[in-house]
Amino acid sequence: MRRIQITHNTRYEYAEAVTFKLHKLHIRPREGHDIRIESSQLTIAPDYRIFWERDIYNNSLALVEFLGKSQTLDITSRVVVQHYGTPPLEFGMDESALLYPFHYDPLEQVDLIAYQMAVFPRDYPVVQQWLEKIYQPSTLNKTVSLLDTLNKTIAEEFKYTAREEPGVQSPRQTITLGSGSCRDLAVLFIESCRALGLASRFVSGYLLQPGDGPQDQHGATHAWSEVYLPGSGWWGFDSTSGLRVANEHIAVAHHRHPEAIPPVSGSYVGKPEPHPKMHVSVEVKML
Repeated sequence: MRRIQITHNTRYEYAEAVTFKLHKLHIRPREGHDIRIESSQLTIAPDYRIFWERDIYNNSLALVEFLGKSQTLDITSRVVVQHYGTPPLEFGMDESALLYPFHYDPLEQVDLIAYQMAVFPRDYPVVQQWLEKIYQPSTLNKTVSLLDTLNKTIAEEFKYTAREEPGVQSPRQTITLGSGSCRDLAVLFIESCRALGLASRFVSGYLLQPGDGPQDQHGATHAWSEVYLPGSGWWGFDSTSGLRVANEHIAVAHHRHPEAIPPVSGSYVGKPEPHPKMHVSVEVKML
Protein backbone atom coordinates (compact mmCIF):
# COMPACT_ATOMS: atom_id res chain seq x y z
CA MET A 1 0.00 0.00 0.00
CA ARG A 2 1.22 3.49 -0.89
CA ARG A 3 0.03 6.79 0.58
CA ILE A 4 -0.23 9.57 -2.00
CA GLN A 5 -1.06 13.22 -1.39
CA ILE A 6 -2.73 15.22 -4.16
CA THR A 7 -2.89 19.02 -3.94
CA HIS A 8 -4.81 20.71 -6.74
CA ASN A 9 -5.25 24.48 -6.84
CA THR A 10 -7.28 26.42 -9.43
CA ARG A 11 -7.38 30.21 -9.26
CA TYR A 12 -9.26 32.66 -11.47
CA GLU A 13 -8.58 36.41 -11.46
CA TYR A 14 -11.13 38.84 -12.89
CA ALA A 15 -10.82 42.50 -13.91
CA GLU A 16 -13.63 43.40 -11.50
CA ALA A 17 -15.85 41.73 -8.90
CA VAL A 18 -18.23 39.27 -10.57
CA THR A 19 -21.21 37.15 -9.55
CA PHE A 20 -20.57 33.41 -9.76
CA LYS A 21 -23.17 30.96 -11.00
CA LEU A 22 -23.26 27.30 -9.94
CA HIS A 23 -19.90 25.55 -10.30
CA LYS A 24 -19.28 21.81 -10.65
CA LEU A 25 -16.12 20.16 -9.36
CA HIS A 26 -14.73 16.77 -10.36
CA ILE A 27 -11.74 16.65 -8.02
CA ARG A 28 -12.36 13.78 -5.59
CA PRO A 29 -10.67 10.50 -6.63
CA ARG A 30 -12.89 7.49 -7.31
CA GLU A 31 -12.75 4.99 -4.46
CA GLY A 32 -12.67 1.25 -5.05
CA HIS A 33 -10.67 -1.89 -4.36
CA ASP A 34 -7.45 -0.07 -5.33
CA ILE A 35 -8.07 3.46 -3.96
CA ARG A 36 -9.26 4.53 -0.51
CA ILE A 37 -9.47 8.14 0.60
CA GLU A 38 -7.74 8.64 3.93
CA SER A 39 -8.42 12.38 4.27
CA SER A 40 -9.89 15.15 2.16
CA GLN A 41 -9.85 18.93 2.59
CA LEU A 42 -11.48 21.46 0.26
CA THR A 43 -10.80 25.18 0.61
CA ILE A 44 -12.80 27.64 -1.50
CA ALA A 45 -13.02 31.44 -1.62
CA PRO A 46 -15.25 33.47 -1.72
CA ASP A 47 -17.89 32.19 0.75
CA TYR A 48 -19.93 29.30 -0.55
CA ARG A 49 -22.31 26.43 0.10
CA ILE A 50 -21.49 22.98 -1.18
CA PHE A 51 -23.56 19.91 -2.00
CA TRP A 52 -22.10 16.51 -2.85
CA GLU A 53 -23.77 13.98 -5.14
CA ARG A 54 -23.07 11.04 -7.46
CA ASP A 55 -23.71 11.49 -11.16
CA ILE A 56 -25.04 8.83 -13.54
CA TYR A 57 -21.55 7.34 -13.83
CA ASN A 58 -21.12 7.25 -10.04
CA ASN A 59 -18.50 10.00 -10.15
CA SER A 60 -18.25 12.13 -7.02
CA LEU A 61 -19.53 15.59 -7.96
CA ALA A 62 -19.41 18.77 -5.86
CA LEU A 63 -21.98 21.49 -6.59
CA VAL A 64 -20.86 24.89 -5.30
CA GLU A 65 -23.09 27.93 -4.77
CA PHE A 66 -21.31 31.22 -4.06
CA LEU A 67 -22.74 33.75 -1.60
CA GLY A 68 -21.24 36.97 -2.84
CA LYS A 69 -19.27 38.79 -5.50
CA SER A 70 -15.49 38.58 -5.76
CA GLN A 71 -12.62 39.52 -8.05
CA THR A 72 -10.97 36.14 -7.49
CA LEU A 73 -12.06 32.52 -7.30
CA ASP A 74 -9.72 30.13 -5.48
CA ILE A 75 -10.31 26.38 -5.14
CA THR A 76 -7.81 24.11 -3.41
CA SER A 77 -8.30 20.38 -2.92
CA ARG A 78 -5.89 18.38 -0.75
CA VAL A 79 -6.52 14.63 -0.64
CA VAL A 80 -4.51 11.76 0.80
CA VAL A 81 -5.28 8.39 -0.78
CA GLN A 82 -4.21 4.86 0.06
CA HIS A 83 -3.26 3.15 -3.19
CA TYR A 84 -3.43 -0.66 -3.27
CA GLY A 85 -3.18 -1.09 -7.03
CA THR A 86 -0.57 -3.17 -8.81
CA PRO A 87 0.46 -2.94 -12.47
CA PRO A 88 -1.66 -5.19 -14.72
CA LEU A 89 0.26 -8.20 -16.00
CA GLU A 90 -2.10 -9.99 -18.35
CA PHE A 91 -5.77 -9.71 -19.17
CA GLY A 92 -8.02 -12.46 -17.82
CA MET A 93 -10.42 -12.31 -20.76
CA ASP A 94 -13.27 -14.51 -21.91
CA GLU A 95 -12.09 -16.93 -24.56
CA SER A 96 -14.69 -15.51 -26.96
CA ALA A 97 -12.93 -12.11 -26.91
CA LEU A 98 -9.32 -13.21 -27.26
CA LEU A 99 -9.41 -12.55 -30.98
CA TYR A 100 -10.78 -9.44 -32.68
CA PRO A 101 -13.37 -9.01 -34.12
CA PHE A 102 -15.72 -10.39 -31.47
CA HIS A 103 -19.23 -9.63 -30.24
CA TYR A 104 -20.25 -8.52 -26.76
CA ASP A 105 -22.73 -10.62 -24.84
CA PRO A 106 -26.28 -9.32 -25.54
CA LEU A 107 -26.87 -8.70 -21.81
CA GLU A 108 -23.79 -6.43 -21.67
CA GLN A 109 -24.33 -4.91 -25.10
CA VAL A 110 -27.43 -3.08 -23.85
CA ASP A 111 -25.33 -1.11 -21.36
CA LEU A 112 -22.34 -0.65 -23.66
CA ILE A 113 -24.10 0.97 -26.62
CA ALA A 114 -23.44 4.52 -25.36
CA TYR A 115 -19.72 3.74 -25.16
CA GLN A 116 -19.65 2.57 -28.79
CA MET A 117 -21.20 5.73 -30.26
CA ALA A 118 -18.80 8.20 -31.85
CA VAL A 119 -18.56 11.64 -30.24
CA PHE A 120 -17.29 13.04 -33.56
CA PRO A 121 -19.30 11.08 -36.17
CA ARG A 122 -18.24 13.40 -39.02
CA ASP A 123 -14.63 12.37 -38.41
CA TYR A 124 -15.46 8.68 -38.78
CA PRO A 125 -14.07 8.39 -42.37
CA VAL A 126 -10.82 10.12 -41.34
CA VAL A 127 -10.43 7.84 -38.33
CA GLN A 128 -11.13 4.74 -40.40
CA GLN A 129 -8.57 5.77 -43.00
CA TRP A 130 -5.97 6.40 -40.30
CA LEU A 131 -6.76 2.99 -38.76
CA GLU A 132 -5.83 1.19 -41.99
CA LYS A 133 -2.19 1.23 -40.94
CA ILE A 134 -3.12 -0.67 -37.76
CA TYR A 135 -6.00 -2.94 -38.69
CA GLN A 136 -7.17 -4.48 -41.95
CA PRO A 137 -10.80 -5.67 -42.08
CA SER A 138 -11.42 -9.39 -42.57
CA THR A 139 -8.31 -10.28 -40.57
CA LEU A 140 -8.11 -11.81 -37.11
CA ASN A 141 -5.96 -10.14 -34.45
CA LYS A 142 -5.25 -10.83 -30.83
CA THR A 143 -7.49 -8.27 -29.12
CA VAL A 144 -4.93 -7.13 -26.56
CA SER A 145 -2.17 -6.90 -29.17
CA LEU A 146 -4.40 -4.77 -31.37
CA LEU A 147 -5.16 -2.38 -28.50
CA ASP A 148 -1.50 -2.18 -27.47
CA THR A 149 -0.50 -1.43 -31.07
CA LEU A 150 -3.14 1.28 -31.38
CA ASN A 151 -2.05 2.83 -28.09
CA LYS A 152 1.68 2.77 -28.94
CA THR A 153 1.11 4.08 -32.46
CA ILE A 154 -0.67 7.16 -31.15
CA ALA A 155 2.10 7.83 -28.61
CA GLU A 156 4.83 7.43 -31.23
CA GLU A 157 3.17 9.17 -34.17
CA PHE A 158 1.75 12.25 -32.43
CA LYS A 159 3.66 14.87 -30.49
CA TYR A 160 2.40 15.63 -27.00
CA THR A 161 1.62 19.32 -26.42
CA ALA A 162 0.18 20.94 -23.30
CA ARG A 163 -2.95 22.94 -24.11
CA GLU A 164 -4.66 25.27 -21.65
CA GLU A 165 -7.66 25.86 -23.89
CA PRO A 166 -10.87 24.18 -22.68
CA GLY A 167 -12.37 21.25 -24.52
CA VAL A 168 -10.75 18.66 -26.75
CA GLN A 169 -9.54 18.49 -30.32
CA SER A 170 -11.51 16.39 -32.76
CA PRO A 171 -9.72 13.31 -34.15
CA ARG A 172 -9.48 15.10 -37.52
CA GLN A 173 -7.68 18.03 -35.88
CA THR A 174 -5.24 15.77 -34.02
CA ILE A 175 -4.46 13.74 -37.16
CA THR A 176 -4.03 16.92 -39.24
CA LEU A 177 -1.86 18.71 -36.68
CA GLY A 178 0.12 15.63 -35.70
CA SER A 179 -0.03 16.71 -32.06
CA GLY A 180 -2.34 17.04 -29.09
CA SER A 181 -2.68 17.14 -25.33
CA CYS A 182 -3.22 14.03 -23.22
CA ARG A 183 -6.98 14.45 -23.54
CA ASP A 184 -6.73 14.89 -27.33
CA LEU A 185 -4.68 11.69 -27.69
CA ALA A 186 -7.16 9.87 -25.45
CA VAL A 187 -10.02 11.05 -27.67
CA LEU A 188 -8.26 9.69 -30.77
CA PHE A 189 -7.81 6.33 -29.04
CA ILE A 190 -11.45 6.26 -27.92
CA GLU A 191 -12.88 7.20 -31.32
CA SER A 192 -10.61 4.62 -32.97
CA CYS A 193 -11.89 1.94 -30.60
CA ARG A 194 -15.49 2.93 -31.28
CA ALA A 195 -14.86 2.80 -35.03
CA LEU A 196 -13.78 -0.79 -34.39
CA GLY A 197 -16.97 -1.46 -32.40
CA LEU A 198 -15.19 -1.59 -29.03
CA ALA A 199 -16.77 0.06 -25.99
CA SER A 200 -14.47 2.76 -24.63
CA ARG A 201 -14.65 5.71 -22.28
CA PHE A 202 -12.72 8.84 -21.24
CA VAL A 203 -11.02 9.05 -17.83
CA SER A 204 -9.72 12.16 -16.06
CA GLY A 205 -7.49 12.08 -13.02
CA TYR A 206 -3.95 12.52 -11.79
CA LEU A 207 -0.59 11.04 -12.72
CA LEU A 208 2.25 10.43 -10.30
CA GLN A 209 5.54 11.07 -12.09
CA PRO A 210 8.40 9.81 -9.87
CA GLY A 211 11.88 11.25 -10.19
CA ASP A 212 15.15 9.98 -8.81
CA GLY A 213 14.04 10.42 -5.20
CA PRO A 214 10.97 11.28 -3.11
CA GLN A 215 11.80 14.96 -3.25
CA ASP A 216 11.78 14.83 -7.06
CA GLN A 217 8.31 13.38 -7.38
CA HIS A 218 5.71 15.53 -9.04
CA GLY A 219 2.41 15.08 -10.78
CA ALA A 220 -0.20 16.56 -13.04
CA THR A 221 -3.80 16.35 -14.10
CA HIS A 222 -4.05 13.71 -16.78
CA ALA A 223 -6.44 11.95 -19.14
CA TRP A 224 -6.50 8.43 -20.55
CA SER A 225 -8.90 5.83 -21.94
CA GLU A 226 -10.54 2.61 -20.84
CA VAL A 227 -11.83 -0.23 -23.02
CA TYR A 228 -14.34 -2.84 -21.90
CA LEU A 229 -13.05 -6.39 -22.41
CA PRO A 230 -15.42 -9.29 -21.63
CA GLY A 231 -14.33 -11.27 -18.59
CA SER A 232 -11.80 -8.60 -17.70
CA GLY A 233 -13.81 -5.40 -17.26
CA TRP A 234 -12.57 -1.88 -17.99
CA TRP A 235 -8.84 -1.67 -18.71
CA GLY A 236 -6.88 1.55 -19.09
CA PHE A 237 -4.62 2.69 -21.91
CA ASP A 238 -2.49 5.84 -21.72
CA SER A 239 -1.96 7.12 -25.26
CA THR A 240 0.44 9.83 -24.08
CA SER A 241 3.00 7.23 -22.98
CA GLY A 242 1.77 4.34 -25.10
CA LEU A 243 1.56 2.13 -22.01
CA ARG A 244 -1.25 0.41 -20.17
CA VAL A 245 -2.56 2.26 -17.14
CA ALA A 246 -0.82 1.18 -13.93
CA ASN A 247 -0.60 2.33 -10.34
CA GLU A 248 0.77 5.78 -11.22
CA HIS A 249 -2.71 6.71 -12.46
CA ILE A 250 -5.38 7.92 -10.02
CA ALA A 251 -8.83 8.22 -11.59
CA VAL A 252 -11.22 11.01 -10.58
CA ALA A 253 -14.05 10.56 -13.08
CA HIS A 254 -15.01 8.69 -16.22
CA HIS A 255 -17.59 9.48 -18.87
CA ARG A 256 -18.58 8.44 -22.37
CA HIS A 257 -18.06 12.09 -23.52
CA PRO A 258 -14.55 13.59 -23.11
CA GLU A 259 -15.77 17.15 -22.46
CA ALA A 260 -18.17 16.28 -19.64
CA ILE A 261 -15.79 15.95 -16.68
CA PRO A 262 -13.36 18.90 -16.38
CA PRO A 263 -12.00 19.44 -12.84
CA VAL A 264 -13.76 22.82 -12.54
CA SER A 265 -16.65 24.12 -14.63
CA GLY A 266 -19.07 26.99 -14.17
CA SER A 267 -19.94 30.51 -15.28
CA TYR A 268 -20.09 34.05 -13.94
CA VAL A 269 -22.00 37.29 -14.51
CA GLY A 270 -19.75 40.19 -15.41
CA LYS A 271 -18.04 41.93 -18.32
CA PRO A 272 -16.81 39.42 -20.93
CA GLU A 273 -13.62 41.37 -21.58
CA PRO A 274 -10.89 41.10 -20.56
CA HIS A 275 -11.00 37.33 -20.08
CA PRO A 276 -10.21 36.09 -16.57
CA LYS A 277 -6.73 34.77 -15.90
CA MET A 278 -6.50 31.15 -14.82
CA HIS A 279 -3.70 29.60 -12.77
CA VAL A 280 -3.53 25.86 -12.09
CA SER A 281 -1.00 24.01 -9.96
CA VAL A 282 -0.98 20.30 -9.14
CA GLU A 283 1.27 18.36 -6.79
CA VAL A 284 1.07 14.57 -6.55
CA LYS A 285 3.59 13.01 -4.20
CA MET A 286 4.28 9.90 -2.17
CA LEU A 287 4.13 10.23 1.61
